[in-house]
Amino acid sequence: MSYTIVIPARYASTRLPGKPLLDIAGKPMLQHVYLLAQQTQANNIWIACDDKKVQHVAKQFSDNVMMTSVTHRSGTERLFEVINRLQLDDNEIVVNVQGDEPCLPPALIDKVAYNLQQHSKASVSTLCCALREQNDIFNPNIVKVVRDQQQYALYFSRAAVPWYREGFDKNSMQFPVAEVYFRHIGLYAYKAGLIRAYKDWSETTLEHIEKLEQLRILYYGHKIYVDNTHLDPGQGVDTEEDLYKARKLLS
Repeated sequence: MSYTIVIPARYASTRLPGKPLLDIAGKPMLQHVYLLAQQTQANNIWIACDDKKVQHVAKQFSDNVMMTSVTHRSGTERLFEVINRLQLDDNEIVVNVQGDEPCLPPALIDKVAYNLQQHSKASVSTLCCALREQNDIFNPNIVKVVRDQQQYALYFSRAAVPWYREGFDKNSMQFPVAEVYFRHIGLYAYKAGLIRAYKDWSETTLEHIEKLEQLRILYYGHKIYVDNTHLDPGQGVDTEEDLYKARKLLS
């Protein structure tokens, strides 16, 4: 299997400034992510940074470090710059591995790349896992996904979808027996051509109100394959509490 991993490493962060360089068990967080990427079947791994401090540190453990523009409004735009500068073929599979996922299992990275290779109707592949706690269904920070019978995404939302009318109308804590609630895991494999097309698409109303970029892909008629996984995606780092948990896990 041939594919490329891109690790966006943005220095600025509202909650955790300099996040890629934060120390976890004696290494910067970005290096932990890079070491995970090296355990996959990817034939190329690139770090895409936007700050010289990150570039300096990244070059100590990787030769494939690309300085990208500071004006990008999203990770997808940064990905667009990388694939164009690398002159990747439109059919090349690119996996976007966030620089704040130091505990992500390498098997999941290979899984999204393999799934995109195997499902020719899809332009994007991602993952989900079953939700089993009532509170998680109503947590807007946990993105839910609804799929069709072939596991292609119908919709992503921060809301409690699907709405359990017979139960939630009476008691929002009544949990349906059927396994119908799935949490989206934000790990993506793209075809390079999809990223080139995405760059020219206008933001959609649904994407704007939900604050979910993947809705733009669905709106413009492309398919997203969403495989279910029982593997724990690991501890991502967005807050000080997350950082504490990641340090504890990797110490």
